[in-house]
Amino acid sequence: MSQPKSSQPTKAQQQALVHQLVTTIDAHPDDYQAYYDLVVLLTAGQDYEQAEALAMKALGRFETNGRAYDLLTYALGNVYYQAEAYDRAISCYQKIKDTKLQTDAYLMMAQALMAKKDYQHALVWAVTAQEQRPNAADVNLLVADILLALGNNQQAYDFYQKAIQQDPQQGAAYFNAGLTAMVIGKPYAGLFAKAKQVDATYYEQHQQQLSDIEAMLADQKDHQQ
Repeated sequence: MSQPKSSQPTKAQQQALVHQLVTTIDAHPDDYQAYYDLVVLLTAGQDYEQAEALAMKALGRFETNGRAYDLLTYALGNVYYQAEAYDRAISCYQKIKDTKLQTDAYLMMAQALMAKKDYQHALVWAVTAQEQRPNAADVNLLVADILLALGNNQQAYDFYQKAIQQDPQQGAAYFNAGLTAMVIGKPYAGLFAKAKQVDATYYEQHQQQLSDIEAMLADQKDHQQ
């Protein structure tokens, strides 16, 4: 739920879906799922102002329905997250009591804190989510990315390996596992080859990182001689 991977609808398709959901809400004003779906759709279309206004209106309407209130609070948090209003997003995620939604909320809190470069607190929430979903590739990948940002290369490598085991099509996991392997002295050529095979675009976009680490390791080697 945290990061849907479906392809974006065209502008015309989106307008048709918006119209369809507005019609549903008019006909069934107590259908909180329709409000949620419309907030998600408006957020995907980067219409953050309308998405926020709709979510706030719906929260007022469903404030006595715990499940609806949590779902709409989560949706509002995602509006703020996408709009890069990370503190407001975190405030929404912290309010969620529904146990099924909490893990998604923890994951989004970790991503919001990571975007703020508050890696220590991001790690706390990412690990909390990982404890509840130990076999989710996206969760393990996020934990690994935060550990990498903190410079914990060995732990990051281990979590990238978990992500790869759970989803062998994770180009980013292969690439970053390769980066960490270079630093901690593990075999890395195969990981970069697999990253290029699985996701050539990601590999090309991040080649500078590879060059930077190669240069750093070469510099360290020169100083040790």
